[in-house]
Order: sequence, then C-alpha cells, then structure tokens
Amino acid sequence: MAQLPFTRRQALAGVLALAALLVVSGRFIGHSEAQPREPAVETVVAEAAPAEPPQIVVHVVGAVRSPGLYRLVEGGRVADALSLAGGAAAKADLTAVNLAAPLVDGTQVLVPRRGEAMTAGGGMASPGGAGAPSAGPVRLSTATLEELDALPGVGPVTAQRILQYREEHGAFGSVDELDAVPGIGPARLEQLRELVVP
Repeated sequence: MAQLPFTRRQALAGVLALAALLVVSGRFIGHSEAQPREPAVETVVAEAAPAEPPQIVVHVVGAVRSPGLYRLVEGGRVADALSLAGGAAAKADLTAVNLAAPLVDGTQVLVPRRGEAMTAGGGMASPGGAGAPSAGPVRLSTATLEELDALPGVGPVTAQRILQYREEHGAFGSVDELDAVPGIGPARLEQLRELVVP
C-alpha cells in the first residue's frame, strides 16, 4: 500500500490550522472594519450675537455735577441723562425739567438753576440749538464758564478756551472774534451769532 504524503493526523492538524487562520483573519478584518472612522469635520455656525441697541448722544449742561456729552441707549429719558451727568447740582431747579421726557439724538438737556428763566421745551433744546435759554444773549466779555458751556455746541473745553482767549486778549470787541477761538469755526460762529453779544 502506497504511503500517503500526510497522515490523517497531519491532515487534520492542517485543516484545523487553516480554520484557525481563517477565524483569526476574519476577526482582524471585522475588527478593522469596525474601527471608527475619523469624524467628518463639521462647521459650527455660531448664532449671531444679538444686535447692540442703537445709541444716542446728548449734551447735558447747566446745574449738574458733571456737564458734558453722554451716550445713552435710544429711548432713554432726561432722568437717565442727569444720572450719567452725576445728578443735579444743589442749586438746580428740577421742577422746570421734565425728567420723563424721551431723549433724541443730538439734543441738549439744560438743567436751570433756581431763579433762571427756562426754555419752553422743558429742559431740552433741539439739536440745532433752538430752544436756547430765553434769558437773553450771553455776554462774551463777562460770561461764566457755566453760561458759555450752556450754549449749543459749546462744551466745557470750548467754554474754557473762550475764557482763556478773553484773559489773553481782553474783552470781546465783536462776536466775530469767536472765530479765533480754537474749536469754533465759521459754522459754529453762525450758530452762536444770535445767542451772544460782545
């Protein structure tokens, strides 16, 4: 009887080895397919930030602790502007001011001192300066810093420059001399011409 190249035992061992190899390779292939793939890059769109509420700028002058320009949220009231200006001064006449009046961009809030004449607008002058105090024109040669500061378009800095000009050059001879004060150009001069006298 011719001898087989493999014994049954060897053949069985080979079949088992082959089966084991197929199982292991099957697991490896299955494992490799089960590996999580790289996540796709997602573009996250951030929600748009809520828009800032519109702001306005008003000029607070007169009997307040810190006169000047103030930025407020649109819809603010005169009381809000006074609060930003440090509140009313001790001699302020708040009965002449409508604290509940809504503010408009570019307006001037004037808080009078007790005994001063008040505008018909109840403390607010229009952006162009109409509604300036009805106590008469401001005398440039004798006006105080507060009186000059209360003029439309003239803040504390420009008011101080007018006083400095007056100290250096003496009393004003004419309203036209204002054009020589830094910060007052021809347009501002024309705006002030009816409100001041030398």
